[in-house]
Amino acid sequence: MLAIATLLVVACAPSAGSPAPASAAPSMSSPAASATSPVPPGPSTATGASPAEAGPVTLQIREFDVPAGSHPHDVAPAADGGVWYTGQHKGVLGHFDPATEDIREIPLGSGSAPHGVITGPDDAAWITDGGLNAIVRVDAETDEVRAFELPSDRPDANLNTAVFDASGTLWFTGQAGIYGRLDPASGEMDVFDDPEGRGPYGITVTPDGHIWYASLAGSHIAQVDTTTGEATIVEPPTPGQGSRRVWSDSRGRIWVSEWGAGQVGVHDPATGAWQEWPLPGDGPQTYAVYVDERDIVWLTDFGGNAIVRFDPATEAFDTIELTSPGASVRQLLGRPGELWGAESAVDKLVLVIES
Repeated sequence: MLAIATLLVVACAPSAGSPAPASAAPSMSSPAASATSPVPPGPSTATGASPAEAGPVTLQIREFDVPAGSHPHDVAPAADGGVWYTGQHKGVLGHFDPATEDIREIPLGSGSAPHGVITGPDDAAWITDGGLNAIVRVDAETDEVRAFELPSDRPDANLNTAVFDASGTLWFTGQAGIYGRLDPASGEMDVFDDPEGRGPYGITVTPDGHIWYASLAGSHIAQVDTTTGEATIVEPPTPGQGSRRVWSDSRGRIWVSEWGAGQVGVHDPATGAWQEWPLPGDGPQTYAVYVDERDIVWLTDFGGNAIVRFDPATEAFDTIELTSPGASVRQLLGRPGELWGAESAVDKLVLVIES
């Protein structure tokens, strides 16, 4: 079952009466075998959500339960209209059908602890699995599981997230201080060291094919030369900001969730310029970032237990408090008209629809 809340929210920055602090003006800087089991979702206990103050954006929030103990970490819209999610604490990949609310779980193997998931150009689910220290592919039709293990001299990489480039190469990160690439056709894998050590976390590809990743521990972002594998570090203006995740917009600008600073930042590789904005509210902690097909920026705020919408054209924030206390939405991903996240602490998926 699901819980639904329809909210009329209004921009809380940069308009007057904003809860954002006085400093909210942007800062600028320039240069194995598988098995499946159908699992019926339990009833949701959510009862509503709190509207933010502010001008008119209508958002509908829906929450869907997943099996207890799953700790869903990341989500990815599937090619069949469903949603993949990683059940990190159960070592499974889940598939949720929004039309029927049916769930099936696919065990990934003994010791699995999946973190990220994306849908590949082959429509398969591709998973960064820290427990298996492997990139895992799950076939969308057969649920067949295939693991591509990291080289033996790269143990405990703490794999995080992945992205495909235009050539079909999979690029991935590991917080132990690595990033790498996998050729799915041959299985050949190369692993590289971040120039400053531990921290690589989020990763993205720009429309023109450039790969960028964020380093949480290193408080930097980096561009990867897809030929040599060499990474060039770019430092955000705010020291120790804790760059956690990154996402490219349609112009190739890199949006950054700055966990330690409670900010969202954007870097324009064409000019070298930066802008940063603090999220509204007290004590924000910016975790996820996703840029939709309209170049609207979506973020999650652990400090406010909220999903935050940011319009770069107006520099306005809309904050949507989540129904479930302490939901811990660690990642966002969408398709036109739908924004999906995983409420990892309360075993739910969340859908946001804007109208």
